[in-house]
Amino acid sequence: MINVLFAALPERWEQYRETLQAAFTELDLSVDLRTEFAPQDVDYIVYAPNSPVQDFTPYTRCKAVLNLWAGVENVVGNKTLTQPLARMVDPGMTQGMVEYVAGHVMRHHLGMDLHIAGQDGQWRDHVPPLAQDRRVTVLGLGELGLACAKTLSGLGFPVTGWSRRQKTADGITCLAGDDGLRQALTVADILVLLLPKTPATENLLDANRISWMPKGAFVVNPGRGQLIDDDALLDSLNSEHIAHATLDVFRVEPLPVDHPFWAHPQVTVTPHIASETRARTASQVIADNIHRGETGAPLLHLVDRSAGY
Repeated sequence: MINVLFAALPERWEQYRETLQAAFTELDLSVDLRTEFAPQDVDYIVYAPNSPVQDFTPYTRCKAVLNLWAGVENVVGNKTLTQPLARMVDPGMTQGMVEYVAGHVMRHHLGMDLHIAGQDGQWRDHVPPLAQDRRVTVLGLGELGLACAKTLSGLGFPVTGWSRRQKTADGITCLAGDDGLRQALTVADILVLLLPKTPATENLLDANRISWMPKGAFVVNPGRGQLIDDDALLDSLNSEHIAHATLDVFRVEPLPVDHPFWAHPQVTVTPHIASETRARTASQVIADNIHRGETGAPLLHLVDRSAGY
């Protein structure tokens, strides 16, 4: 019997209990799944960083900690966590992010807000360019960023992707490093941010880098709120260097009611809904990783502690 501790908030337990058990059964894993065990009896921890479990020292038998979230910035620095840590790479989450990004990129590309808000009897004959004439840059070419970049390329946009390490992808101009970042931003008619939060990415989009972007560009941020210098973005919106920003993530969530983003006419706030871990597909990922751990195969999606993701 494999003892799996589900360490997350109670409402998550209600979402995952049946789907996890079904996924374990499908892989013929004999699992005791609970929210409470004696720490020394735990083989694996299914984990959310807002769980009450913050000290991993007592879990001496634990073979791996399997994160329920895509982001690991709230757990990767925990000094008591010596077990392997796997991040969540969920096909359902990826599909949800692709749909959010494609939807908002198309919204800005087509100028849909003009017609949605302009039902006042005025005939606005704005005709957008074709996708082939609107350049999109995606910062971050991990699982989510690459999937979004490929979808946007498939829609006809010239797509440039930037990542810390050089990558390659068919149909995507892939850049890396400081020089690559500047080049990527200078062709960003629409910018999508899908980088993880690390010390190297905090305030990546500051006043200087925003100035590299074309005048009238759009920003879509479903990645991390800390990627953007809020004041610099507001200044660029007020000067109309940036035409509009669609923001799904923020430094403080929920976004405080007095934050200037709420009232700004060129900002769309969405309440961290770009994508969510889906219990059914995430359960399959977790079950597969535990099966791999029990059969001697390498675990998938292991976190590089030095890189922070």
